[in-house]
Amino acid sequence: MRKARRRRRLSMTSLIDVIFLLLLFFMLTSTFTRFSEVELTAAGSGTPPQAPTEAPLFLRLGAETAQLNNVELPLDGLAEALSEARGEGETPRQLLVAMRPDVSAQRLTDLLVVLRGVTGISPTILGAS
Repeated sequence: MRKARRRRRLSMTSLIDVIFLLLLFFMLTSTFTRFSEVELTAAGSGTPPQAPTEAPLFLRLGAETAQLNNVELPLDGLAEALSEARGEGETPRQLLVAMRPDVSAQRLTDLLVVLRGVTGISPTILGAS
């Protein structure tokens, strides 16, 4: 005849200790700062847009490529090319950005960070094309 085994109750104290240690570890190792902020501005209300004096620049953004007016450029060289293409005008030059379907949100954010450093450019994001 077999003896009936008595089940031991599990202690919840050790489980709670492990959970608190993991919580403490993840809180101390994570960062709560923003790596990069992208400023987005809404269109002004009530004022009609002014007619552009110069033709807008056209940028087609892909997952691996960026084409400014049909000239393929790396994202690193885009700021310099935009500064040259902008010219010496007083008014900001319009930049139309069309995205290919394979563009990720991170790639668009990288582009917006590059465009933030270029003065005299007014970007307009068109969407996937």
